[in-house]
Amino acid sequence: MNEHFDYLVVGAGLFGSVFSHEMKRNGKTCIVIDKRDHVAGNIYTSVKRGISVHEYGAHIFHTSNRAIWDYMNEFAEFNHFVNSPMAVFRDEIYNLPFNMNTFCRLWSVKTPEEAKAVIREQIAQLAIGEPQNLEEQALSLVGRDVYEKLIKGYTEKQWGRECRALPAFIIKRVPLRFTYDNNYFTDRYQGIPVGGYTAIIEKMLDGTPVWLNTEYRDFVERQNEAARRGEEFISYDKVLYTGMIDEYFDFCAGNLEYRSLRFEKEDMPDIENYQGNAVINYTEREIPYTRIIEHKHFEFGKGEGTVITREYPAKWSVGDEPYYPVNDERNNQLFAKYQKMAQKEKHVLFGGRLGQYRYYDMDKVIEAALEMAKEETCAVKCT
Repeated sequence: MNEHFDYLVVGAGLFGSVFSHEMKRNGKTCIVIDKRDHVAGNIYTSVKRGISVHEYGAHIFHTSNRAIWDYMNEFAEFNHFVNSPMAVFRDEIYNLPFNMNTFCRLWSVKTPEEAKAVIREQIAQLAIGEPQNLEEQALSLVGRDVYEKLIKGYTEKQWGRECRALPAFIIKRVPLRFTYDNNYFTDRYQGIPVGGYTAIIEKMLDGTPVWLNTEYRDFVERQNEAARRGEEFISYDKVLYTGMIDEYFDFCAGNLEYRSLRFEKEDMPDIENYQGNAVINYTEREIPYTRIIEHKHFEFGKGEGTVITREYPAKWSVGDEPYYPVNDERNNQLFAKYQKMAQKEKHVLFGGRLGQYRYYDMDKVIEAALEMAKEETCAVKCT
C-alpha cells in the first residue's frame, strides 16, 4: 500500500478519534491503528438483545462545559440518565454520594445540622493531628462510621493495599452533601448516548482508514521492512500516540505503575431485573469485586433479559491492560523524565490518559483532544 497521510494516530479510543475527526474536518488526512479488534477503546459498547453493554466498565457522560456537551450531541442523542449508585455493606444498603439519605440510614438523623453534629463529634473523638496516611486523612474528614462502612474496604480493594499504607494525598477531600439528592455528579449535563458509545466513535472515524488488531511496534516494523526491501508502504508526517508513554520509549527509564481491572460478564436472558439499579458498589473488602453493573438500567430497562458485569480491581503487570495511573511521588517523577524525552520527539504527539499519564473524565479527554487539534491546525496555518 503506497499512501501518504498527515498523521498516524495510534489508538482508536476517544482521544484519538476526536483528534482524527477534527484534523479531517480541517483538511488533513489521518490513518488510525489500534491493537484491539474494535474501535472506541474503553468506552466500547456492544449490543446484547437490545442492551448496550459497557464492555470496560460503566461510562456515564457528564460535563459542565456546554461546548463539549453540544459537541458530543453532534454524534448522538443522549438520554436523561442520572447516575445514582448504591453501596452495599454487609446486609445494609446506602445511597451514594454520601448525602442525607446516607446519613439518615446510618444514624436516623433527619436534618443537615444533625448529620453535621454526628460527623463533628466523631472527628473530635479521634483527635487526629496531621494525617499521616489515607486512613487518617479519611477519618479526619468524615469520621469513623462513613469511613469504615463505605470507604475503607472499597479503597483497599481498588489499590490492593491497606489504607494505612496509602499516602494521605490520595483523598484530598470527601464530598459530603447535606441534601437528599442522589445525583452523583454535580455537572449540569449528564446522560448516556442512545445506542451506545461505539456508534459515536464510528461516526467520528467515518471516512478515515482504521486498521484494527495492529500494534504500533508491528506497524513500524512493517514500515521498516518495506523500506529495507525498497518497497513502498504507508508514510506520514507526524504521529499521535495515545498508548503508554513509557512503552513508547521501551521502558528505558523504568515502568510507570497502573492499576488494572478484570470484568466478569454474566448474561441472564431469563431475568428481567437483577439488582434494580445501574451501579451498586460493594464496600466490604471480603467481597472481591468493587461493583456490579446492570447495563440495561443505563437506558431505563430497554432490552430483553439482563446483562451484569462484576468489576474486580487487579494488580497491573506489563502486558496487562492499564486503567488507572498511580500518580504518587515516585511515578510522577518518573513521568516527568518521560515528558522530557517526549518533548524531543518533534514529530510525535502524546495524548490521552496513557500518553499523558493522568486520569481523565470523558469530557476532559474531548477537551484536550480538541485543544491539541486546534494547536496543530494553527501551527500548520502559521508556517
